[in-house]
Amino acid sequence: MSVESIRAALPDYARDLKLNLSSVLTPGSLNEQQVWGTALASAVASRNKTLLEAIAAEAQAKLAPAVFNAAKAAAAIMGMNNIYYRFTHLVGAADYRSMPARLRMNVIGNPGVDKLDFELWSLAVSAINGCGMCLEAHDREVIAKGATREMVQDAVRIASVVHAVAVTLDAEDAAAPVAVAA
Repeated sequence: MSVESIRAALPDYARDLKLNLSSVLTPGSLNEQQVWGTALASAVASRNKTLLEAIAAEAQAKLAPAVFNAAKAAAAIMGMNNIYYRFTHLVGAADYRSMPARLRMNVIGNPGVDKLDFELWSLAVSAINGCGMCLEAHDREVIAKGATREMVQDAVRIASVVHAVAVTLDAEDAAAPVAVAA
């Protein structure tokens, strides 16, 4: 399945998502590697098998193997970090913030790709996972590494559209047995 077939499969009530899916995957302030790395990391974080397969197939054709793996690594490490740091932030007890996480995060120090790209992908996944502390940290990092606010916005736009498409596909799959029974 391709991204285009995903677009075609979206129901009429998700027409805006059909339009947005095409536009956010077109390089603008982000280069092609940043766009497709963000889309891949976002698809992993969004957990819809059909969408992930479609985006991964197109991303694999556009990204070097090391970049492809780094985008997935960003989603994997943020899947862990977003839970841990969201907890420390939301609980609000200062002693949790001062305690060492004691979680392995080696990939952040050596992701195998440009740190700016890895941080953009991590930021996009953090937006999907709703970790304010991680969003602030990754936003500071990408800006310090030379990203513009437009680049950050484009990465988050990709994450929001990919996630919304995943939610819609999941809803349609869940509703299919109901529609058949009715």
